[in-house]
Amino acid sequence: MAVPVEEAPAFERARRAAARESWAEVYVLLCEADRHPSAALGPEDLDLLADAAWWTGHVDESVAARLRAHAGYVAAGDHRGAGQVAWWLSFEYRCLGRPAAAAGWLHRSRHHLEGEPDCPEQCFLAWTDAEEAQERHDPEAALAAARRMERLARASGSPDLIALSRQAQASVLLANGRRAEGLALLDDAMCAVTAGELSGMFTGWLFCLALTQCMEAADLGRAVEWTDAAMAWCEVPWSQHVRARAASAAGASGLGSGPGERGTEAPGAAPLAGADAPFADNPFRGLCRIHHVEVLDLLGSWAPAEAEAARVCGEVPVDSLDVAAAAHYAAGEIRRRQGRLDAAAVSYAHAHELGRIPQPGLALLRLAQGKADAAVTGLKLALACQSDPSHDLLGRARLLAARTEVALAVGDPDGAAEAVAELEALSGGAPLLGALADTARGALALARHEPALPPLRRALAGWLELRVPYEAAQARMLLAAADRASGDEEAARLELAAARATFERLGAAPDARRAAALLTGLRRRLPGGLTGREAEVLRLVAEGRTNKDIAHALVISEHTVARHLNNIFAKLGVTSRTAATAYAYAHGLVRTRA
Repeated sequence: MAVPVEEAPAFERARRAAARESWAEVYVLLCEADRHPSAALGPEDLDLLADAAWWTGHVDESVAARLRAHAGYVAAGDHRGAGQVAWWLSFEYRCLGRPAAAAGWLHRSRHHLEGEPDCPEQCFLAWTDAEEAQERHDPEAALAAARRMERLARASGSPDLIALSRQAQASVLLANGRRAEGLALLDDAMCAVTAGELSGMFTGWLFCLALTQCMEAADLGRAVEWTDAAMAWCEVPWSQHVRARAASAAGASGLGSGPGERGTEAPGAAPLAGADAPFADNPFRGLCRIHHVEVLDLLGSWAPAEAEAARVCGEVPVDSLDVAAAAHYAAGEIRRRQGRLDAAAVSYAHAHELGRIPQPGLALLRLAQGKADAAVTGLKLALACQSDPSHDLLGRARLLAARTEVALAVGDPDGAAEAVAELEALSGGAPLLGALADTARGALALARHEPALPPLRRALAGWLELRVPYEAAQARMLLAAADRASGDEEAARLELAAARATFERLGAAPDARRAAALLTGLRRRLPGGLTGREAEVLRLVAEGRTNKDIAHALVISEHTVARHLNNIFAKLGVTSRTAATAYAYAHGLVRTRA
């Protein structure tokens, strides 16, 4: 005779709840059972308690339960169980920032499993082997370990392990420039994720890993698609996840309500025990939301992105402070482009406190504040600190793009050229990287008085196709300068008007003011054939500013100021600052002071 659910021992009910992934219920039941010495938990139940504690936000309790589980497996002579728990302890200690403890438990895991026949538990060690080989810059060993992981996973028949092994191979291939192969494997792994075929832990894990890889590989299309899917998965109340998985399992065993009704209960069926148990939260929510912030930022949804960044800091587990750092940095980027420089500085400081180098945003903030030397130094250090530039292509590309901008601002075209050359070498067919490289190449060509229209038009087309509005507007600003240099003032006017409209819609106030000023200068033809920048320099000369003052005000080098003055003197036919000042007042370039 079956024991009624409510009369079954707590650990039996906890196991049933774990099969439904009702982790809050598992946590309550096993904590209750663990308080009674007469019903001591075995290592399997302690392992479940550790999982439940992690899911419900009790990270320290998760580690404590895992330690007890390991001792139980060792006492029972279960090397596979002990090896598996030891690997999880290594993983959790690493997340908690305790590398020595993590290394010790990884060694124990290897010791437990090294003499065992091939088994699913060895998948995790193979995964670690692949990651360590990548850190040693040994791609052949990394790929061999990832393929061993897949063989073990296939032998186990576990959909979770098979999907994770494909993701591991994708990571190795992407890191070594085999983009098409890597993305194909990643797509395959994500099919299992988005189809709901995996457990909650592996679903969240793969979402986080894949989104990180997409952003690092500058694959915006996949990042948008999978970020939307991840946030939909995270936002659904957990009780619905439980019911959906239970209905799916019942359907697979012939007990479901039929095709097309996956995720629903059969008419008249009693609800699952504990299905409506309260679930504290989904720990993956904050981890996935940071990628949502990055995507919203690129797509120009700055207000929602800033709000999401604030939510990340309240949602991420205590062992994921790097995610909170990324959220503060993202908020700083939005605030900087909106002209909220003090608020941006605070955000960058918070990111730095949590362990992130806040570059290139901080360097561009310093440039906007007129602190060009600090901008140059910050970028040089950030570029030098990247031990493996190929690991995060987008991060490296953004540093190089900022290096180009800053170098041109301080009159260092050679430094800009070096950054552009590396940026072009990185692009590798990725549209986002290609647009960044074309923008930088066009800016350099403008500074060197070389043909800039072809790369800038490619850049604008790329940004528009990617639907990245801020960078598209910046490309339009450069295009306007190139159009003016070629004598096409009508085209320049159109580009400036479009850029201004985009900046105003985004709330990028400083850029909108700059576009408006240039547009006004175009509408009123400047005398003497002066360009807009030359007119700006002449106005400041007429106000009695020195070359150093002008360089600081316009965030350019004194060498560039001197070059502009030579051009102004030649165009106006004057030979002194006094004569140039008189010309400026005579032609209405400077307002007469009362």
